[in-house]
Amino acid sequence: MAGRFFDQWTVGDSVEHEIRRTVTETDNLLFSTMTHNPQPLHLDVEAAKESGFGQILVNSTFTFALLVGLSVGDTTLGTLVANLGFDKVVTPNPVFIGDTLRARSEVIGLRESKSRPGQGIVTFRHEALNQRGEVVCSCERSALLKSSA
Repeated sequence: MAGRFFDQWTVGDSVEHEIRRTVTETDNLLFSTMTHNPQPLHLDVEAAKESGFGQILVNSTFTFALLVGLSVGDTTLGTLVANLGFDKVVTPNPVFIGDTLRARSEVIGLRESKSRPGQGIVTFRHEALNQRGEVVCSCERSALLKSSA
């Protein structure tokens, strides 16, 4: 099990996640069509060329989902009871087909659960960065985790 239990975290802990992922045209196409998102910026090369980006823009909800996925192995794998929420999701820079993303996480909050003995809430700040080191997505995730005791 790679994730940590609630009582193994402290505020300020940070993790540079080792897994990286190059975004493909197939990723963007499948995610956009599976989620019924017909935005031409994601699917139409000609429309994308006429945009301010000049090329296909990767679906930002794919970027967000990939960010969370890249973080799970080092944070909550095997210790998660439930994700309680995602806040402050921002995408300050675009993602394009061929970009390689990596993630980092920091613990920004901890508290024992009042209603679930032996469990606690960890709040993470997750960031996805592209190959140029630009933040392309960030969010705060509150997760209910098991304690080791």
